[in-house]
Amino acid sequence: MMKIVALSAVAAVSLGASATTAFAGDAAAGEALWRNCRSCHSITAPDGTVIQRGGRTGPNLYGLSGRAVGSQDGFRYSQLMQDYAATGAVWTEDLFTQYVADPNAFLHAQLGIDSGRAGMNFRLASGAEDMWAYLESVSN
Repeated sequence: MMKIVALSAVAAVSLGASATTAFAGDAAAGEALWRNCRSCHSITAPDGTVIQRGGRTGPNLYGLSGRAVGSQDGFRYSQLMQDYAATGAVWTEDLFTQYVADPNAFLHAQLGIDSGRAGMNFRLASGAEDMWAYLESVSN
């Protein structure tokens, strides 16, 4: 019986730690940063519910976490992003924060090349973790 109680305590602590790590950033701060993204991106649920209106220059950011890179149906990705998508990469907080800091440099480093342009020209100098937390909070 003592083992079960101890394992339950460990599981509870582990689950608590996972929950806090999933949202390392501040979702409210990320929502405030949305103004930097909305000219190109929207957040629309699969059922058509619009969470944040925005442009269509960039892909829909709903459900980005765990989604294969370059896989938004109906969106035309740059050749550089298509090449990166072919590696099988999946969006994580770490990849997202590196990518939005400097999309061209990120893709060049990931692909081991020094030419080509990402479709995204905007750089998010700070707050990427907050934006990720916001996208996670509205996608669940």
